[in-house]
Order: sequence, then structure tokens, then C-alpha cells
Amino acid sequence: MKDCSAVAGRPRFDLADIVREYRAQLESTIRLCTTQTRVLSAIELCRTAALGGHIDRCHACGCTTPAYNSCRNRHCPKCQALAAQKWIWSRTARLLPAQHFHVVMTLPAELRPLARAFPRKVYDALFAYTHETLSELGSTRLNANLGITMILHTWTRELKFHPHVHAIVTAGGLSRDGAGWNPSNKKYLFPVDVIGALVRGKMLEWLRTTRRIGGFDAFDEFLDPQAFERLMSRLASHNWIAYAKKPFRDSSHVMKYLGRYTHRVAIANGRIVDVTETSVTFRTKSGKLVSVPPVEFLRRFCLHILPPGFNKIRHYGLYSSAASATTYVHAKRALEPVKAGDVSPLPNAPPSSAELPWQEYLRSLTGRDVNHCRDCGALIEHLPIARPLCRAPPRPLAS
Repeated sequence: MKDCSAVAGRPRFDLADIVREYRAQLESTIRLCTTQTRVLSAIELCRTAALGGHIDRCHACGCTTPAYNSCRNRHCPKCQALAAQKWIWSRTARLLPAQHFHVVMTLPAELRPLARAFPRKVYDALFAYTHETLSELGSTRLNANLGITMILHTWTRELKFHPHVHAIVTAGGLSRDGAGWNPSNKKYLFPVDVIGALVRGKMLEWLRTTRRIGGFDAFDEFLDPQAFERLMSRLASHNWIAYAKKPFRDSSHVMKYLGRYTHRVAIANGRIVDVTETSVTFRTKSGKLVSVPPVEFLRRFCLHILPPGFNKIRHYGLYSSAASATTYVHAKRALEPVKAGDVSPLPNAPPSSAELPWQEYLRSLTGRDVNHCRDCGALIEHLPIARPLCRAPPRPLAS
């Protein structure tokens, strides 16, 4: 595959090119679900003439540049930067002026096959019982209602399947009677072994209940009558991994940190170092490199395509939408005395996209001025490109 280096510091290699080149081989090897095929198709078409676009024409210097529309798919590495920045600024106004902890809850390796077969069920359960555990500990140990934002990730840096949730949790919460703010210990939120044990108990109970009502009947590994009990025994015999980082220094750091997690996809184009006919090489942690065959690379990428409509960012407690006009307002008032001292003020959010033309909104977010020529600085004209009236025939099904 040729080097796709471009101006403006764009990555040399593009996931879309790998999909176009090796998708047919992947589909001849494994059977993809409808959601996976749609995501791959969207990535293939992203920023191509098939989606239409416009031509930027400068009448001063004669520079003419085509600009094609994005697919806007949440799994596409080229479509997340603007969405992430818009999300961060939209949530800034909701962030409480308090310290926040970062908690990570990992799904045990024994449950990964079940998560691949029933992703929506397993991910929903991981969200629900991690949230319940943190909320219950906040109630029993702090007598407080916490603010929690949770984000699902399913990958490691090597693109292996590794479901886990990141939780940003307030270092304390509004007292149960609403009278004031009850802070947590400044060094830790709750013991991680307690968090893991409580989530384990809740998940095991959910697994037994779901199994009893037939929720896993289509799972081939449970055709053996004893397979489910062996799995439960293994899950109950070891600790479930929970991890908590020290609190952030101030609220502005929380938003910057969240920006690294909210709209992250399995792999960014910038991590792809080299693509050949036999391997795709990409960066992992600490500058290390991993090389895998192109078909294996795409197979790993497809493991992290979420079910349609699945919400991978969720808010609970003081950060839930239901708390906006009630407990959230009381919590913010309770924190006002410490806002000027212990916690840095929150940054001001820019105007919303509804208040500005898209060109001005893009400039406010990224600093890129699409109304002026990059070469001479003169105003440019945006001429629309019509989308093709016909579509290509559907791909033949892999045998």
C-alpha cells in the first residue's frame, strides 16, 4: 500500500485504505454482522466523492481544493476530533467545581466470549453494577450522592478485546439530606478490593438470573449443562480488577482528561506506522510497535464495533439528566464556598453550533479558518459537489 502522506501534518496511513484493500479477504475468512459491514462501508466512503462535498476556490490566486463530506460514524478515526471537542464544551457547564477520581472496572477474561456473543447485555450490566456499587459506597461511607460519568472501552493498545469502563467520580457528594457537601478522603475514594468484590457479586447474580430466564440460550458454550456452573465457579474464585487513580488537581484537568477517552476509537490513523502486503505495524505503549497481518488487523478492529444505538457514555447521580433541576443545583450551591479556593474555575464554553455558521464554529473549535485561502489569505468560495445519483451494486456475500 502506498504512503498516503498529505499536507497539514496528516497521518501517513489511513484505516480506510486498509479497509478498501483487505476487506474482501476478511469477509472470506469470517462472517461479519450487519453492523460491522455498515461501519466498514462508512469508513471506506468517508471523505470521498461518494458522500458529496464542496470545492474551495480562491479567485485571488486560483487555488482550487476539493473537500469531501465525512461519514460521521462514531467508529471512524477521522470523524471524532470535532465531536469530542463539542462534547467536552457542552459538558463543561455541567461539571461540578470539585475534585474527581478516575476509577476503572475491568470485565474478567472469562466473560469476554459471552460479551462478544451478547455485547449489549454484558456491557449494560457492567455499566449498571459498577454505577450501583459506586453509588452504594457513596451512600454508606460518605452519606452522599455522587456525580459519576462512565465511558466504555473494549480494547487494549494492541487492539485485543478487553472490555472495561472508565468512571470519573466526584471526590465526595451532596449529603443525603441535601444540607451540604460531604467530601471524601483526599487520597482515595473507596478501597478498590471492595469495589471489585461488590461488582463481582452483582454480576454473578445477574448472570444466574439471565441464565435462568433463557437469556443465554443461543450461546453455544453453554450447551454443556455443566459449562455455566464451571464458569461461575471460576468467576467467584478470583478478585475482579478495579483501579482508582489519584484525584485531578482541578476541574479544568477533568475536561482535558475526558477528551482523551470520550470519543476515542479502537485505533487512530496516527498510530499506524507502516502498511505492507503482509503486515500492518502500529504503535502501542511506551513507543513499542506491533505488527499483524492486515486481515488480522481488521478482524481485531471489528471486535470493537458497538451495537447500533448503544450509548457508551453515561451519566449517573449528580450528573444524570434527572438531577439537573434538583440535587445537582443543591450540590453546586453547596460547593460555592470552596470554588474560589480549592478548585480552579471552569473554563468558559464557546458559543454552541446553533449560534454560529458551521465555518465559524469550526474555527472556534480548531482554529482552522475555512473561509480564507491557505496560500494567499483571500476569501474563498464554497461550491457544492453533487453526490452521485446512483449507487454501486451491493457487495457479493462471502462464501
